[in-house]
Amino acid sequence: MNLTNFEYYNNRELSWLEFNGRVLEEAHDKTNPLMERLKFLAITASNLDEFFMVRVSGLQELAETKNAKHDASGLTPEKQLKLIGRKVHEMSANQQNCLNRSIIPLLAKESITFPKYKKLTDVQLNAVERYYNSFVYPILTPMAIDGSRPFPLLNNRTLNIIITLIREDEDDHIALLQVPTVIPRCIELLPRTAEEQSAAVNDKFAAGRQYMLLEDLILQHIEGLFEGYEVESATIFRVTRDSDLPVDEEDAEDAKALLSEMQKNIRRRKFGVPVRLEIEKSVSTAEREFLMEKLELDEEDIYEISGPLDLTLWMSFANRPEFAHLRNIPWTPQPSPDFMACDDTFEVIRNKDVLVHHPYESFDCVTNFVQQAAADSQVLAIKQTLYRVSGNSPIVRSLMQAAENGKQVTVLVELKARFDEENNINWAQQLEKSGCHVVYGLAGLKVHCKICLVVRKEEDGIRRYIHLGTGNYNDSTARIYTDLSFFTCKETFGQDVSGLFNVITGYSTFSGWKRLLCAPVTLRGTLLRYIDNEAKNARDGKPARILAKLNSLVDVGIIQALYCASMDGVSIKLLVRGICCLKPGIAGLSDNITVVSIVDRYLEHSRIYYFESNGNPKIFLSSADWMPRNLDRRVEVAFPVETPELKKEIMDILQISMSDTVKLRAQRPDGVYDRVDRRGKEYFQSQAVFQERAKRRAEEFAKREAVIF
Repeated sequence: MNLTNFEYYNNRELSWLEFNGRVLEEAHDKTNPLMERLKFLAITASNLDEFFMVRVSGLQELAETKNAKHDASGLTPEKQLKLIGRKVHEMSANQQNCLNRSIIPLLAKESITFPKYKKLTDVQLNAVERYYNSFVYPILTPMAIDGSRPFPLLNNRTLNIIITLIREDEDDHIALLQVPTVIPRCIELLPRTAEEQSAAVNDKFAAGRQYMLLEDLILQHIEGLFEGYEVESATIFRVTRDSDLPVDEEDAEDAKALLSEMQKNIRRRKFGVPVRLEIEKSVSTAEREFLMEKLELDEEDIYEISGPLDLTLWMSFANRPEFAHLRNIPWTPQPSPDFMACDDTFEVIRNKDVLVHHPYESFDCVTNFVQQAAADSQVLAIKQTLYRVSGNSPIVRSLMQAAENGKQVTVLVELKARFDEENNINWAQQLEKSGCHVVYGLAGLKVHCKICLVVRKEEDGIRRYIHLGTGNYNDSTARIYTDLSFFTCKETFGQDVSGLFNVITGYSTFSGWKRLLCAPVTLRGTLLRYIDNEAKNARDGKPARILAKLNSLVDVGIIQALYCASMDGVSIKLLVRGICCLKPGIAGLSDNITVVSIVDRYLEHSRIYYFESNGNPKIFLSSADWMPRNLDRRVEVAFPVETPELKKEIMDILQISMSDTVKLRAQRPDGVYDRVDRRGKEYFQSQAVFQERAKRRAEEFAKREAVIF
């Protein structure tokens, strides 16, 4: 069978759009609380922004070369752009329908409304007039477009207004106005009457809550910005720009030069080449053509919107404290029972390997690990990789404290973590000032692995304590991403982790790997060997099975190996959150492969690889998806879990996830996903099961401790 047949592969970009469509389905799902639906809608918009800034812009560059090759699905960049445009136009219309026809009316039923300006009461009008004159008008800057004042550079993803002005005996004039980003976009209106205001003691919005968008307030006062002219029309628009600006690492002679180049890159990102124009549906033909000409965009790059532009605004709106009753009841991260048993993190890890399932179990055990290492007088050194961290990272502050306490601290800060570059640069500079040795990534490779090594002096000698994770050292995203943390002090792991840091920070070519699989050196080859071994076992009539939980499956070499294993009879089940270029269920090729996806309140993020290995399962956790970038262009790590108790725990995670009947969808051979047919099946929401299990374990441990004492 010809495994290069185009029909055997989903296009990467269209597969990603299928994923975003699954997120949009959650916005439509009436079983979700109203504000959760609104948040899912905002997520789809944020996802599309990044998709255009990175993926679409890259395809446009390839299309301009005129000699770009087709992808594994047989599509050229030009063809991909056409299919993407068609799909995104459909998705955009779907987003607008979801907001305008479903969510907004349901908000109104909850007395949450957005009244038209002319419907405001005198009390409200007086209040918004004062607000406009005091806070809005002073920062507005109208920009005329004429022979002496050219079309300005518009910031990426900002709202702007194009205004057509007329005056007797003159040609039409065009002006632009940026909607300010330094004041809130959503304005809360006062109660409708003075009586309501005075009567509202505990709830000043007893008669319901009303809001106005900043751009609507500006439009009501647009005439006042152009005295002597008549405003013929005023239309809101938004430009998305290419933000995938490559860094020329070869020209960066050292770390400081790379840092400087990254800072320049961040500034350039605001003004990359336009790739998308969103504009109100009411736009005039003249304004539309004017913007297309000035932004050098084609008809297929224009997206007409009915309703508010930039749906990302609804994320902060949905999270407002007054709407708690319209959101999910929060799930509280539970303490890990292993770390509840003892305040000394190092003693816990000395006793046994520990696995923690976030966010059901708290990320505090990871921050405590670094904090205790920073304060412990017996700790000699800390080495850690940082890819994405929060804006107020307790882990980074602990590393700084450790350096100030005289410990040797080495931190690899990946400056090339897309859209987190500025945050990482700021942290890297602070870490250096505190005395940490900072490594700014590797030329040509992103360091994406999640490792922390603590070297501690103990009575019996030096011991290395290690944390390995599937997710970032980010205490903020750790509350909404599902990930796994693994703690160990086994010497074989310590040797490998020390060797890896020597490779990253020095000139070592460490080859004595005992436990870790590392990209770009050993990970791809080992994965292919394990897949091939399952195929051989199937041919020999032995138990053969592969399970994997991933964010994305794109790599053609891995897909072809899975196809071969399927044809040999290996049972393969894949839980892939996002992009999946493999097509399951093709007769004679992939009929032994099942692909499912889960979209729920937490973002599925952990990576797990399982190989049956003739009844002696091999299980790995990893930071790496099965994509060319992870296997060939990043420093990644996969690590084995060998303790029987922990292997069973991971198997439970896989089985519970794949048994979901509420939020799980299965991929058809054509790349489209369908919800599981629940007829005859119990209601089984895997994330809820994990949360309840974590809560039960913490409570049972607390009860046991209470009995002991």
